[in-house]
Amino acid sequence: MTSKRVGFVGLGLMGAPMAANIAKAGWVVRAWNRSDSAFEGLAGINRVGSVAELRDEPTIVFMLPDLPFIEEAATHLLDAWRSEPPKPGTVVVVMSSVSPTEVQRFGERVHQASGGNAVVVDAPVSGGTTGAENGSLAIMAGASEADFERLQPLFETMGTTVRRMGLLGSGSLAKACNQLIVGTTTAALAEAAELAERSGMDVAALYEVLAGGLAASRVLEIVGPRLAAKDYTPTGPAKFMHKDLAFVVQSAESVGSPVPIGSAAIQLYGELKRQGLGDQDLAVVRQAIANLAMSSAAN
Repeated sequence: MTSKRVGFVGLGLMGAPMAANIAKAGWVVRAWNRSDSAFEGLAGINRVGSVAELRDEPTIVFMLPDLPFIEEAATHLLDAWRSEPPKPGTVVVVMSSVSPTEVQRFGERVHQASGGNAVVVDAPVSGGTTGAENGSLAIMAGASEADFERLQPLFETMGTTVRRMGLLGSGSLAKACNQLIVGTTTAALAEAAELAERSGMDVAALYEVLAGGLAASRVLEIVGPRLAAKDYTPTGPAKFMHKDLAFVVQSAESVGSPVPIGSAAIQLYGELKRQGLGDQDLAVVRQAIANLAMSSAAN
């Protein structure tokens, strides 16, 4: 990219460190966030009063919880583009976990509103808040080869594993596959922890020996300590896993691919939300399983 300028929308647990890393790499970052507090302690970020003020930026990144939030935030931006189209080659980058099919529809709406001058690229991330802070995210992009090549310098300020997965929607499908693995693995580790503890075993010791064998994984390495300690301080709300697994099931149904483990997992994370645990860390799935045991015993 010849212009190291970017607009950024959404400075939450993931968005704030991502935007900060872009700024640290020497980019001019103009950002919007609903709450004022998000800008506290963020160096090198220029605040704007509305998303529409980003209309002339060559690239605008959205990092909000889901596509409906992005569409709402972009309403006045698209209105501005209908009145006066942006420069050709303008890119809207959706870095949230969203529906692969819905992001394609959003891409068509942006294309129409911009007079054909703006495109949407979906580039969701994996790595959690630690990866966002360290600039070591995995970024999976759905874009044309030319758009991906232009965006790669920007992506590399935030991630160390950056891959083009195909055209628009492919990045979100790759993230859905990622969440299928993360969500089910975390649930399996939680089940193992509850089984071990109720049998008189030390969970930390169990995880240590698992890490030395075939059950070793990044999920065990990162989420395992929180599961063992029953530390559910949010690094990312567990309720988002339920949303992401819905995208897995939706995508699987569209191509006739069975996902029996994913279908079981979405029921478990739905139960987690029904128990009122959705705003806590993903590791709280262990508490959801413990609550099921207590409910079963009571009956």
